[in-house]
Amino acid sequence: MTRCRDVEAMRVCKDREEWLALTDEPPQPDEDKDVYSPFAMRRVKHPNTDAGAVAHMLKGSIGTGILAMPNAFMNAGLVVGAVGTVVVGFVCFHCVHILVKSAHILCKREKIPSLDYAETAELAFKTGPVRLRNLSGFCGKFVNWTLICGYYTALSVYVVFIATSIKQVADYYYPTTVQEGNGINVRLYILMLLPFLCALGLIRNLRYLVPFSTIANLFIVGGFAITLYYLFTDIPSPDERNYTGSPEGLPIFFSTVIFAMEGIGVVMPLENSMKNPGHFLGCPGVLNVTMAVVVLLFGVMGFVGYLKFGENTRASITLNLPTENILAQTAKLLISASILLTFGLQFFVPTDISWPMIEKHVRERWKNILQNVYRISMVTAIVLLATAVPNLGPIISLVGSVVYSIIGLLCPAVIETATCWEHGLGRWNWLLWKNLLIILFALVALVTGTYISVGDIIKQY
Repeated sequence: MTRCRDVEAMRVCKDREEWLALTDEPPQPDEDKDVYSPFAMRRVKHPNTDAGAVAHMLKGSIGTGILAMPNAFMNAGLVVGAVGTVVVGFVCFHCVHILVKSAHILCKREKIPSLDYAETAELAFKTGPVRLRNLSGFCGKFVNWTLICGYYTALSVYVVFIATSIKQVADYYYPTTVQEGNGINVRLYILMLLPFLCALGLIRNLRYLVPFSTIANLFIVGGFAITLYYLFTDIPSPDERNYTGSPEGLPIFFSTVIFAMEGIGVVMPLENSMKNPGHFLGCPGVLNVTMAVVVLLFGVMGFVGYLKFGENTRASITLNLPTENILAQTAKLLISASILLTFGLQFFVPTDISWPMIEKHVRERWKNILQNVYRISMVTAIVLLATAVPNLGPIISLVGSVVYSIIGLLCPAVIETATCWEHGLGRWNWLLWKNLLIILFALVALVTGTYISVGDIIKQY
């Protein structure tokens, strides 16, 4: 058994003798004996190991957005981009930390085994400031619908990216079709993905998605390795690039990094399904390991990508790779395959939120069949949306900036404030001031990201 290291672990131990056998620190019997332990009360049919949780967190945080990091660095410069990536990464993962911590506090306070994101928001306001308790129901629904709309819409980006990458490779190997026109329409490639996406969308248990996440991680590592090979070949001197960008480029940088890094919707389902949920936070923990890997990957990709291609850096770094080179085409296919395999995990989050709202209105005998119908219908809707507008970049940038600045930054800060409002905000109310800074940062990202995205949509359409 893993050694108990703190009071939290002590509360999970079954009795005083077990605790004394595992640690030199005596427990507080009168105070801690009857403290409710949500971890001990959880009953999970298919629990995830720590390694499985890390794999899911990595795939939840690393998506197509990382390929836009060099373009983000182009707008910020090498130094500002590097520092900004670390700062944004810290803020994003800190918000994940305070969300999970708030859920743990509320679980113990209300004697509930587990809470999802919306339940945490609702309960935080229900037990928070007296004047705002009537808003608890609205807060829960707001979080749910924001997550649902954001994730389902973002999945269309994945579909378009996969189809576009396949089309690039196909156009290279079948130049006749390109000479006759533009080759096979990208919409046909999108429709051809439908059977594979439906199969992934029908997987209901996170445990069964672990192999796909593991394979996807291997593929994306291979794709990134090849991409980095091209980036490090004949790399110019940093003196040839800008160390700082223009003030007008900073909003683009921050909105891109926030959109790329955020995977907060995956957090609560993963934490609730872990075999050892106490390992999610802490040092080292699932969250800290994931944060270190994600920030490092994003920083390296952005820094080296901009250093290599400079002001010619494209929206996706794969577009800068030589189209006639087989190795470059392999990188595009590996990254596309990785994104395809992660579709099931990304689809799990909004479906896990939206299906229970429908399930309560369905008779027991029809629930299994109708859930399959619902999943296939939503995958089909995602594919049809991608088919209708195969260039979703500006639209998804708008939705991403709005959704992730709210759901990834603003909401966790508000939830922690409400959770601790009646029980102390720390010395000099430092929790309140800290969260106000996060809220301000989220609002700035929201306004600037929306402004830029709307401008791009007007220019293109």
